[in-house]
Order: sequence, then C-alpha cells, then structure tokens
Amino acid sequence: MSHDQSDQDRIESRAHLLPEEAAVGSEDPEAQADAILTESDIREEDRNAAPDTVLEHRTSEQTVTPVEPPD
Repeated sequence: MSHDQSDQDRIESRAHLLPEEAAVGSEDPEAQADAILTESDIREEDRNAAPDTVLEHRTSEQTVTPVEPPD
C-alpha cells in the first residue's frame, strides 16, 4: 500500500461525520476530514503548533509539594 493510499484511507475513515458535525452538516466531508487530519499531523510533529495552546510537560514531583513522613 502506498503512502498516498494510506492517507486516502485515513481521509475516508474520518469523513464519517461525528454526531456534532452531522448536526450542523458538511458540504464536503472528505475535504473537511483532509483539513482536520492535516492540522492533526502538524500538531503531532510540532507540539507548539496549536494556536493559543501551551502544553506543559511536568512530572508529579514538579507539581506537588512533598509531604514529609511523621517522626
């Protein structure tokens, strides 16, 4: 299977509208799916690509004040 065919399969799979999308309709579900998947791929490659989104990657040790055990 070629890379292009794989992309086409992804688009066809995503072109099935979600309930929220079906409620408002779509003139071209495949074009909408292509745009959604393209944006998703960009965000996967560059986590800072999401507009107005700051992703924090912290561990629990960085977010919680450690509690010392009783004496």
